[in-house]
Amino acid sequence: MTTATLDLAIITGLSGAGRSTAAKCLEDLGWFVVDNLPPALLSTMAELGHRSAGAVSRIAVVVDVRGRAFFSDLRAAVEALDSRGMHPRMLFLEASDDALVRRFDHVRRPHPLQGDERVVDGINRERALLAELRGEADLVLDTTDLNVHELRAKIDVAFGQPRANRLNATVVSFGYKYGLPLDADFVADCRFLPNPHWVESLRPYTGRDPQVRDYVLAQPGAAEFVDQYTTLLRLVGEGYVREGKRYLTLAVGCTGGKHRSVAVAEQLGARLAADGVGVRVVHRDLGRE
Repeated sequence: MTTATLDLAIITGLSGAGRSTAAKCLEDLGWFVVDNLPPALLSTMAELGHRSAGAVSRIAVVVDVRGRAFFSDLRAAVEALDSRGMHPRMLFLEASDDALVRRFDHVRRPHPLQGDERVVDGINRERALLAELRGEADLVLDTTDLNVHELRAKIDVAFGQPRANRLNATVVSFGYKYGLPLDADFVADCRFLPNPHWVESLRPYTGRDPQVRDYVLAQPGAAEFVDQYTTLLRLVGEGYVREGKRYLTLAVGCTGGKHRSVAVAEQLGARLAADGVGVRVVHRDLGRE
């Protein structure tokens, strides 16, 4: 059986985190999307895709706790697909408890697992149920602070083109005073470098500006940090690809997310791109001050 023509994706995650929006985004990108599919039918859906003779080349299925008893069979279904040479990508969507509670209050609907208890009880129950699955996902998106357009942009980056046999990395600069990015696989701390904030002539500029970039990279240890972190990412990236994982999120932090982390994130992103990695650099907190 030839499997190269079929791209298969699984959309799952917490209720209220944006699965329906993700599914609509994939439909807009030309994917054939099936909502609330019992995992036991994943192989059947894949087989139908192959029989379409290329008419249906990208299939996405939404699997969630509405399936109740079916949901526990998801891992077995994915393993069965792997054994047949079909390796689905898994997208896991999540959000903070506060954000999820607000969303359920807004739509005036109960959480599917809350029963006679509070919404937050259902959320906690679902988090525990999906904890192991989250750890096995290829891509985890935290939608707490994302609007619909921002989520669509992330889906477009990840699924807009048929997957290539390469690593795709998102490098996110951030400020520690605003909190860690929740979806980071790795965190690089740049606070050991002198802060340009305390250099009056550099304070108005950002790590994207050459005078700040040159100042940061000229500091003792900066070049070695970029070199050695690049080596580490190459090692990890090769392992990710061998294990069938295609997405990596690197968070690069400094105090405010304006100078050091921005400059270093740009450098690491350029190094990864030169290695053939698909790179997207995002400066989360730039302009927030």
